Amino acid sequence: MESKAFKMKLLPGFKEEYKKRHDEIWPELSRLLSERGIYDYSIFLDEETLTLFAVQKLKDNAEVENLSQESVLRKWWDYMADIMETNPDNSPVEKSLEQVFYMK
Repeated sequence: MESKAFKMKLLPGFKEEYKKRHDEIWPELSRLLSERGIYDYSIFLDEETLTLFAVQKLKDNAEVENLSQESVLRKWWDYMADIMETNPDNSPVEKSLEQVFYMK
């Protein structure tokens, strides 16, 4: 099992909308992530900076390399683009985080 952590940025005034959209995550997107080996996925918000911190656990056989090519994920990015910082293709601006501590 591997963990992946990264941060993204929410635009001001969209905390409730971001939460609402994730509370109503599309079943086909959730299914895709699960099928690709992503589970136990959490996103936390630092309200002072509007930084979103995401943590995903990946199964040993996870296939996430080409996930960005999946149409449902690209549609999700388009759907979320109006409330967070994005790249020109509407993917979220993402910065990987290095794990510096783990307690089992």
